Amino acid sequence: MKVLVIGGGAREHALCRSLSLDPDVNALYCAPGNAGIAEVAELRPVDALDGEAVARLATELRADLVVVGPEAPLVAGVADAVRAAGIPVFGPSGEAAQLEGSKAFAKDVMAAAGVPTARSYVCTTPEEVDEALDAFGAPYVVKDDGLAAGKGVVVTEDRAAARAHALGCDRVVIEEFLDGPEVSLFAITDGVTVLPLQPAQDFKRALDGDEGPNTGGMGAYSPLPWADPKLVDEVMASVLQPTVDELRHRGTPFSGLLYAGLAITSRGVRVIEFNARFGDPETQVVLARLRTPLAGVLLSSANGTLDAEPPLSWREDAAVTVVIASHNYPETPRTGDPITGLAEVAEQDAPEAYVLHAGTRREGDAVVSAGGRVLSVTATGSDLAEARTRAYKAVARIGLDGSQYRTDIAAKAAERG
Repeated sequence: MKVLVIGGGAREHALCRSLSLDPDVNALYCAPGNAGIAEVAELRPVDALDGEAVARLATELRADLVVVGPEAPLVAGVADAVRAAGIPVFGPSGEAAQLEGSKAFAKDVMAAAGVPTARSYVCTTPEEVDEALDAFGAPYVVKDDGLAAGKGVVVTEDRAAARAHALGCDRVVIEEFLDGPEVSLFAITDGVTVLPLQPAQDFKRALDGDEGPNTGGMGAYSPLPWADPKLVDEVMASVLQPTVDELRHRGTPFSGLLYAGLAITSRGVRVIEFNARFGDPETQVVLARLRTPLAGVLLSSANGTLDAEPPLSWREDAAVTVVIASHNYPETPRTGDPITGLAEVAEQDAPEAYVLHAGTRREGDAVVSAGGRVLSVTATGSDLAEARTRAYKAVARIGLDGSQYRTDIAAKAAERG
């Protein structure tokens, strides 16, 4: 099978790594890719937002499957262009991807499907913003309605800061604050059948102790030893299947990866948000634990034959990933700094720990930073404590001037055993 992956972040590196280990994959391409992905896939240049260009590249490569990784190309309808060229594609249509592209659309779908979520208001004027902020009170939760690369959400006790964020957006969703721990649950679907993956937990805040600004994610772990063993079944019944069914009934079937960001509140499970693709950094830990070869499952989603797939098989190992970010992230990051220690991790820590590239590029023989979140170090172990130790041991080998990372990823969960 020839597979083309679209994107160039740590999520796509994790996908390419898994696909490269699949015996059914005999040719693997990534466009545009990054310095790390080049080690497991052949890179091709492409504008990932140009559906026609992606479709031409897939046709040229005679790809049997195209996997669209990032949210922006999905919302832009890149998957539609590839499907129109007659090539199987893993990823929803542009219309269905509005489940992530518009939080207001997602709220409407959840209301129609009876999916439990936070009460909310959609606001477009200062008067509506003020009314919503007063109705819910602190802590204030303000979400940019559109795509914001994981940084469009403000959760704050400061009303002025919440109002300023709201007024800086064309349209916002203001909602009640949900208490309780957060969980990410992915599901692969063909628009009818829903195949859940294992849950993970990520860390959105930039600093230890969940301090600092929101980011795209600074680390993640799986499994969740503290979670109810029935959690996946409950979310399947109350969230994932009803959402997929509602979109199909609307004539907007969702095929691809449905990501539910959940809060386990004192009143039960509530949906915080939906994404229309694999989440970063949760993908890194979930795929590290997946035993089932990936390509066939993704192809079944694209072809509408997921009902014939057996249940997914999982390793007993735990997985932890730690994100190394560049200086000044999540504000304007500094780029162009050399990265050292990558060869040492490959030589001394693999296969239990390995590096997945996000914002990197190659300059001659050197790999340099090229974005905010630069690398993910992912490690596995018999339990979270061992996986965590291995991950931070590998992190310590990597040199990147001015870089930052959290030191408490999975710490509390590891202590609980």
